[in-house]
This record gives sequence, C-alpha cells and structure tokens, in this order.
Amino acid sequence: MSILKGACVVAQSGGPTAVINASAWGAITAALENEHITRVLGAAHGILGVLGDVLYDMSEEDPAELVKMKHTPSSALGSCRYKLADPDEDDTDYARMLATFRKYNVRYFFYNGGNDSMDTCNKISKYCQRQNYECRIIGIPKTIDNDLYGTDHCPGYGSAAKYIATSCMEVWHDAHVYDTGMITILEIMGRHAGWLTGASALACHAGAGPDLIYLPEIPFDMEMFLEDVIAVYKHKGKVLVAASEGIKDSAGQFVAEYGTRLHEHDSFGHTQLGGLAATLAAIVKGRTGAKVRGIEFSLLQRCAAHCASLTDIEESVAAGRAAVERAVAGETDLMVAFRCEREGGYKCEIELLPLDIVANTEKKLPREWISPSGNGLEEQFIEYALPLIQGDTPMARRNGLPNFAKLRKVKAGA
Repeated sequence: MSILKGACVVAQSGGPTAVINASAWGAITAALENEHITRVLGAAHGILGVLGDVLYDMSEEDPAELVKMKHTPSSALGSCRYKLADPDEDDTDYARMLATFRKYNVRYFFYNGGNDSMDTCNKISKYCQRQNYECRIIGIPKTIDNDLYGTDHCPGYGSAAKYIATSCMEVWHDAHVYDTGMITILEIMGRHAGWLTGASALACHAGAGPDLIYLPEIPFDMEMFLEDVIAVYKHKGKVLVAASEGIKDSAGQFVAEYGTRLHEHDSFGHTQLGGLAATLAAIVKGRTGAKVRGIEFSLLQRCAAHCASLTDIEESVAAGRAAVERAVAGETDLMVAFRCEREGGYKCEIELLPLDIVANTEKKLPREWISPSGNGLEEQFIEYALPLIQGDTPMARRNGLPNFAKLRKVKAGA
C-alpha cells in the first residue's frame, strides 16, 4: 500500500436522518486521529460546499460538542440535493471541485448519503481517476428509505423504523379509546420501496398495529382497498391503515396525485409527494360515511433522535470510521455496506462495494415478504427488521430536553 498524505473532506447529502451525524462523527474522529490525514474539513451543504469553497476546519470544534453529534439528528454540516451533470457533457462543476481539492491538498473524500449521493460519489471518483488526481473516495451510506443496493440495511433505517412502529402503536391506542367507529389512515414515507411503511408491521408484531398495510411494490387498486377497509370496519368498527406515500395504481400514477396535479419536482426529477392520507381519507369517507382521519407522519419520521435505535447509532458510527480506515489503507471507489446474519443471533459486519453497482440502483422489499393479498407483511420481514430497532439512545439532556451538538463551523483557510 502506498502512503497517501493529505487533507480529507467529509460531506453530507440528501435527506437527513436521526443518525447521519453519528456516521459523520465516526468519520471525523477517525480522520482527526489518523497521522496520514493532515486536515479534516467538513463541507457546508454537501458537494455545494466543495464547489463554493465553503469548508469548515473540524479541528477547531470542541470535542465535547463533536461527541454530541452521535445523538443529534439531521445534517450538522448541512445537506443538499444537487445533481452533477455528466462530465462528458459538462465538466464545469468537476473542474471547480478539483480546484478546491488542489487548493487544500484534499486526498480523501467521504460522501455520506443515499442513492443520488452515491451517484455523485461515483462521478467524482471516476473524474479524479481520469484527471490522474489521486484521491481516495468512499461513500458512507444513509437513508431511512433503506433502498441502497448491496447492503443488508442502511444507517438511518433502524431508527426511522423504530419511530414508525412506536408511533403506530401510540395511534392504535388513541384510535381505540372511544366506543364509536373510526377509520385512521397513516401516510408513511417511501417513494418506490416499502421498507419504511413495512416497519408498521413491527407494531402488529407487538399487538397494536395497522389492520392493512399498502406498499409501493404492489400496484394499488382503489376498489380492492375500499373493500378491504369496509370489511375490517364491519368486523371491528375500527380500522388502522398504513400506506406508503409512493403507492401507484396499475397505470403507474401516484395515488397521492389523485388529489392534485400541482406536485413539484426536485433537482433529480423526483416528484415531491404528500397528501396521500388526506386523499384516501376523503375517498373512504365518501364511500363509507364513517369518521375518518388522515395522518401524515411527514418529516417527523426522519429525525426522531429521541427514539433512535442504539443498534443504528453504533452501526452508523462504525460505518463512518470504516470509511476512513479503509481509505487510508489504500481502498477507493467504494461504498461501505453491511453484511448481516440473523440465525443464532444478530451479527453485522462491514464490507465495501464498488460504487458502480450501488449508484442509482434501488433495493425493493422482496415480494415473498409481502402477504399474498398485498395488504400486509409476512414473518420474514419481522425477522429482518426487529434486530435493527434494538436498544435505546443514551443522548444527553438538559432541563428535560435533548442537548444537541452546536458546532462552531470555523471556515477553513487555504
């Protein structure tokens, strides 16, 4: 292995999670401790900080505040949703990025994000190789959607799953207080993959979960849905439904779009969803005349650090540290991934996967884990997800409230 000395940049991208800062803390502390890394820089708002030369000197941070990052939600360095062009068509951004790398002698780059972030990571890695600029680049996974290809699960998913299951149980108890009938529809995140909404089945496992669960993997049939709801309502007088924001009909249209055509798109072309619960609630009320409530979990499910899984926190830290350690050891053009066993007890090991095979590839929930009727989950999913939500967060509190990290964010000089 050739020794490579130089600065490193740690950047965060995409939607925040309860534990993305735990991964950043793992990477930052591992880099600060490493003799081959001369400076540790944090990029403001992901790749935008590199393009705009807005980098923070992480050695200027109080270690007591840095350690709080393990239990602080969202993206402490700032995030972005910025799509790099194909460098063969327009290399303007890449030239600016490389100029920043040269200015600070950046030889290590760690990008913490999901599918689109791994695409960015892959493009930067390939560009540096073509420019003969030695920079070891490793992606650190995160996404509550749990849809990154090749890894058993993603940092951030376990905590979001725990929050969703807990919230479903709490709503279940609230919905069963009165002796009058009621139908409650919960809208849970998940554009194309049902991992998050599937987590509501953990509440069923605990005895207080949804009666019906609808995922993007199964085409949504409105008439069958209404039949399902009416059947449960006649039998129980109460119905709790969990539905993914990304459910589509057989024609491929998002059901959330039934209520409006005014949906915006992000820089990657993704439809900005929302309003599914209200749309379904209005349709169900019109058909049944029952009392119906639509509840959108929205942003609450992304950054519920108070309900974070200790397993998720520890694995996220490990992912960040592994990225730095493996890069210094000579590896590059890779993403950190988890390989897990569940038989005979849960075991999780870290492996590295080529960025080429993980970028822009979505991992769907296996069809065999979904009930034949398409409105529930099988035991295989419970066996998969249950180990990921174990343990409680030991976050520090002050006056009964979380004591989150407050970074100084001192801008780095050349």
